[in-house]
Amino acid sequence: MKKIAVFTSGGDAPGMNACIRAVVRGAIYYETEVYGIYRGFQGMIEGDFVKMESHSVSNILQHGGTILKSARSMDFKTKAGRKLAYNNLKSKGIDGIVAIGGDGTFTGATLFFKEYGIPVIGVPGTIDNDIFGTDKTIGFDTAVNTTLDAIDKIRDTADSHGRIFFIEVMGRDSGYIAIQSAIGGGAESVILPEKDATAQDVVQHLKDGIRREKSFSIVVVAEKDDPGYAVELANAVKENIESKDIRVTILGHIQRGGTPTSTDRTLASRLGLGAVEGLLDGKKDVMAGVINDKMVYTPLKDAISKTKPLNPDLIRAMKILSI
Repeated sequence: MKKIAVFTSGGDAPGMNACIRAVVRGAIYYETEVYGIYRGFQGMIEGDFVKMESHSVSNILQHGGTILKSARSMDFKTKAGRKLAYNNLKSKGIDGIVAIGGDGTFTGATLFFKEYGIPVIGVPGTIDNDIFGTDKTIGFDTAVNTTLDAIDKIRDTADSHGRIFFIEVMGRDSGYIAIQSAIGGGAESVILPEKDATAQDVVQHLKDGIRREKSFSIVVVAEKDDPGYAVELANAVKENIESKDIRVTILGHIQRGGTPTSTDRTLASRLGLGAVEGLLDGKKDVMAGVINDKMVYTPLKDAISKTKPLNPDLIRAMKILSI
């Protein structure tokens, strides 16, 4: 393998730049040429490639976002689009690909491998931490810490005014951000996509807290399909708890940006290097992950199709500590 390419796709996640850096410098260390592809699959179709050197990735690992940019590509969903992508890769002599992203990225990558046989290794970059085959995904730790910073600030005003605050966080299909920020932020209640909970359940829990003379409360809510579920839930609770001023804060995309934590930089660096070494070792159609602090390679089809359940110990801890 003489030449590899790297791209980022899907939602950006803090630590992606650290991963790009690791791929580039890892490839150079092993005397392999490396190309960056701008704007993911769309850039692959349009031939938006740039040869990368060690200095190309200087001073980037501390920045959020991705220097290679990201874009959705409807063209890549067509056979004609994927054929163009293949032709562009072959014209550059690319022998292998590192794809940094989540489910959508991996779905496109494994389909492309099956059609054209170019070895590909995925790297899990998503703040939701919902990818099977790794304990943590790139960006998750930073997103939780960003959320905790917001909860700490909101707690000050909640305490000052004796209010109930509903704080909506990202995680449409996965409650990892919600449960960890709820525990770390000392929330009284958390709403998770993995567990059915009604407004009445929240009302009862908050009323129990009021009876125990809690002067304010924090409820962390994982978003549903569209942002604003916390507003709907708060309005339902208002009808049953009239003695408290209830407010809503939707954190939104601030959870995606910002300086990656040490944990995310280290994880991204390990996974980026692991992807390069995996390609050079002949691995293909797999995802690089870290489980129990060991590098592992999981088939992309499993990373896409298998569910990563919430740790039940987190749910139990939340239930006990929120009394």
